[in-house]
Amino acid sequence: MFKRFRDKIAFSGITVLMIGVALLIFTFISAYGFLTQNLSIVATQDLVTTFGGALAPLIATCIRIMYLGVMGWIGSLITIRGVTIIAHAPQKPTTISQKPPEQPQPGKKLNDKKRQNEPEKPENKPAEPEVIVMPPKEVNAQVQQGQEKKTEQ
Repeated sequence: MFKRFRDKIAFSGITVLMIGVALLIFTFISAYGFLTQNLSIVATQDLVTTFGGALAPLIATCIRIMYLGVMGWIGSLITIRGVTIIAHAPQKPTTISQKPPEQPQPGKKLNDKKRQNEPEKPENKPAEPEVIVMPPKEVNAQVQQGQEKKTEQ
């Protein structure tokens, strides 16, 4: 089916990503269905009976919310893993194609380097910024000298 290892990794990454997205979609559909249910408010004169009647649905609601939270968390973790697999899959090898030599066109002159068939110089990369490191002894000495100057004034 797949001839290259890179193709297998990419396919497995896409599969994991789709499973995570499907789980997230199912979680959001379940949450939407849960939120659109008709909620009934119980009103009675006896406070103990009201709390007893309301406690069972409250516990069931908390359990469903925790279930949805865990499903969403796992779905997002699976989706992140799929994206990571796809992002770290080996890239296609880049092939260097040789340009055909430039043909002189009427009205255009080739520069001297091309005329003499000299190879072009590679572009210089910018140098990395320099870092100055001051050992703690020198810093402490400078701070003490600054304090001595303040006390003299």
